[in-house]
Amino acid sequence: MFLLNNHPEYRQPLDPADAETLGVAAANKVERFLSFRENHAETPLVALPRLAAEIGVSAIHVKDEAYRLGLGSFKALGGAYAVIRLLLEEAGESLGRAVDVSELYSAEVRPVACSMTFACATDGNHGRSVAQGAQLVGAKAAIFVHAGVSKERVAAIARFGAEIIGVDGSYDDSVRESSRVAEANGWTVVSDTSWPGYERIPGLVMQGYVALVRESLRQMPEPPTHVFIQSGVGGIAAAVAGHLAVELGARRPTFTVVDPARAACIVETARAGRPVTIAHGEPTVMAMLECNTPSLLAWRILARAADAFMTVDEDDAISAMRQLADPVADDPAIVAGESGGVGLAGLLKAASDPEMRAALRIDGHSRIFLVNTEGATDPGKYEEIVGASPAAIATKTRM
Repeated sequence: MFLLNNHPEYRQPLDPADAETLGVAAANKVERFLSFRENHAETPLVALPRLAAEIGVSAIHVKDEAYRLGLGSFKALGGAYAVIRLLLEEAGESLGRAVDVSELYSAEVRPVACSMTFACATDGNHGRSVAQGAQLVGAKAAIFVHAGVSKERVAAIARFGAEIIGVDGSYDDSVRESSRVAEANGWTVVSDTSWPGYERIPGLVMQGYVALVRESLRQMPEPPTHVFIQSGVGGIAAAVAGHLAVELGARRPTFTVVDPARAACIVETARAGRPVTIAHGEPTVMAMLECNTPSLLAWRILARAADAFMTVDEDDAISAMRQLADPVADDPAIVAGESGGVGLAGLLKAASDPEMRAALRIDGHSRIFLVNTEGATDPGKYEEIVGASPAAIATKTRM
């Protein structure tokens, strides 16, 4: 499925609150917070010139989030950042003054952290970030996982000392259960999706993601003309689209949101012109994107800042993983998990379809920006799909 944005608010300025959440000042704050993380480093921006020539575009750059903060996905930027922000705010209320991130491990802040429990639902990656953030500050974490989350991903969350709470059903069921249990226990929900009356914290999560856009704009020789970003509930797509809209204004790139065909809640929302919940059907290999209800906050931004919406099939996602692992000629290899290469899957599908290519105005001058949103967060599944271990592909990259 491929749709151009025909929403009445398309190309309108972002809501002022959203522009503030995803703007330059917010990005500066995120980068300052990151400077206090011991293992923080900018992730690489990888150029794929041979693939670009093969599909007839000027450049392809992939922001490789497989290296982010030791967690293997872009989610490392969001959940932990929100946890830290919320702890400092709680400490400020307790102490009766503003508390700076430089005081995060102070004797005054630690007792506040010990009194807090942060909860969330997850497909895997967001829960790791919230659990890591809680461990960093000395708080507790309760992570709700649905039946489709692999044992490897659950174990990766548990390594940070989080309480794991299993939920029968889908991701959306785990979102509802986390909210219910957290309210009953006085815990703080740090969700990466929003619903009526709950937007500020998901906004903080999205704000954390802006760091990868800021880094990419510094790393690229020229701003991109086209962006393809995968979408679950819409958070990463909205964060990238929103920041580019604020930062570049009328020069912003053509932005395409890419959904799994089996979990296309953002595409169906775009088609309906309003947020819709889709039926939970057959599972998708793109496990981190298997969401059935869009984030209201993300949709409000994408309705204005996205240009097109499309779906990719299971084979498209698998092909993109393999393409990145075994690249054209001397392009560098990239380890991308099942959801990591979905933006590339969208690009390859659009570039090979004359109608989509024309609608998006992709040509020999186009400069494409993609995000590898996750590395091999389930190494066994990765090797099963790609036919080689993540370590073997990483070794090939270094050769």
